[in-house]
Amino acid sequence: MSPDAAGALPEEAAAIPEPAAAPPRSRLAVFEDAISVGALVLMAAIPIGEALIRPVYPTGIPGSSMWVQHLTLWVAFLGAAVASRRGELLSLSAGPSMVPPAWKPRLLSLSGAVGVVVSVVLSYASAVLTRAEWEGGRELALGVPVWVAVGVMPVGFLLIGWRLWRRVPTRWGRWTAILGLAIPLLLHEGLTGWDLTGNGIEWPLLALILIAAAFGAPIFVALGGAAAVLLWSNWDPVSAIPAEAYSMVTKPMLPTIPLFTLAGYILAEGGAPKRLVVLFRGVFGWMPGGVAVVAIVMSAFFTCFTGGSGVTILAMGGLMFPLLLADGHRPKFATGLLTAAGSLGLLIPPSVAVILYAIVAEVDIPRLFVAGLIPSALQIVLVAGFTIVVTRRFAGKTSSFRIREAAQALWTAKWEASIPFVVIGVMLGGIATLVEAAAITVLYALFIEFVVHREGKTFSDLVRTGANAVTLIGGVLLILGAALGLTNYLIFADIPGMAIDWVQSFVASPLFFLLLLNIFLLIVGCLMDIYSAIVVVVPLVAPLGLAFGIDPLHLGVIFLTNLELGYLTPPVGMNLFLASYRFKRPLGEVYRASVPFLLIRAGAVLLVTYIPYLTLALPGLFFD
Repeated sequence: MSPDAAGALPEEAAAIPEPAAAPPRSRLAVFEDAISVGALVLMAAIPIGEALIRPVYPTGIPGSSMWVQHLTLWVAFLGAAVASRRGELLSLSAGPSMVPPAWKPRLLSLSGAVGVVVSVVLSYASAVLTRAEWEGGRELALGVPVWVAVGVMPVGFLLIGWRLWRRVPTRWGRWTAILGLAIPLLLHEGLTGWDLTGNGIEWPLLALILIAAAFGAPIFVALGGAAAVLLWSNWDPVSAIPAEAYSMVTKPMLPTIPLFTLAGYILAEGGAPKRLVVLFRGVFGWMPGGVAVVAIVMSAFFTCFTGGSGVTILAMGGLMFPLLLADGHRPKFATGLLTAAGSLGLLIPPSVAVILYAIVAEVDIPRLFVAGLIPSALQIVLVAGFTIVVTRRFAGKTSSFRIREAAQALWTAKWEASIPFVVIGVMLGGIATLVEAAAITVLYALFIEFVVHREGKTFSDLVRTGANAVTLIGGVLLILGAALGLTNYLIFADIPGMAIDWVQSFVASPLFFLLLLNIFLLIVGCLMDIYSAIVVVVPLVAPLGLAFGIDPLHLGVIFLTNLELGYLTPPVGMNLFLASYRFKRPLGEVYRASVPFLLIRAGAVLLVTYIPYLTLALPGLFFD
C-alpha cells in the first residue's frame, strides 16, 4: 500500500485515541511556560548570533558561552517546575501498577510525602549555594551577578515540592509531608546542636527513600534524597548536591542536549513525520514488510533527535501502529516492533545520550559518534532483517520499486532529509561549534515548519511545542543534577577504587569482565533511565574498563547499547510500560510481543561487545 503524492495517510491513523485536551491553564502556568520557552529560544538565538558575528567581529558576543550555559540552568529548573505541574516528572512506573488498588492511595501518599521533604531539603541546599554566590560577588557578563542565575534553583525545587504536596492523594499524606519536614530539622546539627551521625539512622532513611521511589516518587527524589542522606552521614554539606548540579548544567557542551531536543520536538509535532513516512515508504515500500521497515527507520531517526525512546513511542506510535495494522500486520507483532524500535537511534548523531556519556566519561564527542555508527547500523539491520523474515510468513503487501515515486517522495521530504547533512556540514566545515550546530538545527527546524510548510501558524504553536520540549528537558536535567550529588559522594568515598580492587580480586579475564559488565548494565538499564544511569554508573565503570584494557570508545558503545536493551527488558523496562499505555495493550501482551526483538537486540549487544573492530574501525579510519 503506497501513499499518494501528497503524502496522505490512511484513515486508520486515528485508530489510537489521542490524550484528552488539557484543562485551561492558570496565569502562573502561562507565565512559567512563557519564561521557560523564552529562555530556551534565547539559548538557541545566542549561538546563532555568535556564529554570524564571529567572521566580522572575532571576539563575538561578550560572554556568549556563559549566557548560554546559565540559560541552560534556567531551562532545567523552570522546565522541571513545568513538568511537576503537569505531573510528568520521570518516575518508576512499575511499582504502583504491581500493587492491589486498595493500597495505591497509601503508597502514593507515602511517596508524595517523601518527595515533598526531599524537594524542600534540596531547595534549602540550593539557597545556601545562592547565598554563597551572592557573597562571592562573581559576575556572568555585562555586570549581571551569578547569584541571579543560580537563584532559580531554590525557587524551582520549592515549586516542585509544593506541587508534589498538592498531588498527594490523601489528607493524612499531606500532613505526613508537613510533619516529615521535622526530620531534616532534627538532623541539622547547626539548628539543634545534636550530632546524630554514626548511629545508623541513615539506613532507615535510605530505605524509606528507596521504597518511595519504587512506588511513584520522581527519580530525582531517590537520587537527591540518597545523596543528601549519605553526604550528611559523612559530615559533608548537602549543598554539594546543587553545587554539583550547577557545575554539570553549566558545562560548555551540555546546552546541546536541550537544543537538539527542541529541534526534535519541533519536527515531531509538525508535519515532518508524515512527510518522512512518505519518503521511507517510497524507498523501502517494495520490501516484504516495507511498512514495518519504515517504522524501524522512522523510530531511529526521531529517537536520535528527541533523545528519548519514550518520546518516539508516544509521538510516532500513534502514526505507525495503525499503518502497520492496515498493512496486514498482527497487533502483537506491531506492538513488539514499535516497542523495540523506540530505542534504536540512541547511538546515531546527534543523540543527546552519546553527548552526555562523552561529557561524563571525558571522551571526544565526534569520535564516540563515529564509533557508534556501525553498531547502530548493525542493530537496525538485524531488527529489520527479522521483520522481513517474519513478514514473509504471515503478512505484508509488496509492490515493485518505482524510482519516480521514490524521487517524488524524496522531493516532498527534502528539507527534513537534509537535516543530518546540515548538522554535520556546519561542524566539519568549521562554520560552527557543536553547540552552535545544535542552535542552527533549531533554526532550520523552525524554518521548515513555520516558513516552508507553514504548519506552525501562530506564536502559540511555538510556545506549546517549546513547553512540551522543556518539560522533558527539565525532567531529565533535574535527574542529572541529583545524580551528580550521589556521584560526588561515591567518588569522595572512593567507591570506584574499591570496585576495581573487588572485581580484580576474582576476575582476571577481560572477556569475563565484559560478560559481567553486560549483565550489570542490563539490570541498570531496567531500573534507571539512561541519563541518570550515565551520570551515576559511568564514574564507576570507566575506571574498571581502563583497568582491564578496554578502549574508552568501545566501553562507551557497550554501555549505551546495553542501556538501549534495558528499555526492553521485563519486568520494568521503560519502553514496555510506555508501549502498554500508548497502544492500549495489557502489559503481559507487551512483554510477550517484545521477547523476539529483545533476543535479537541481545545478540547485537554481544557482537558489539566481543568484536571491538565494529566500534573502533571507523574512528581509526577517520581520526588516526
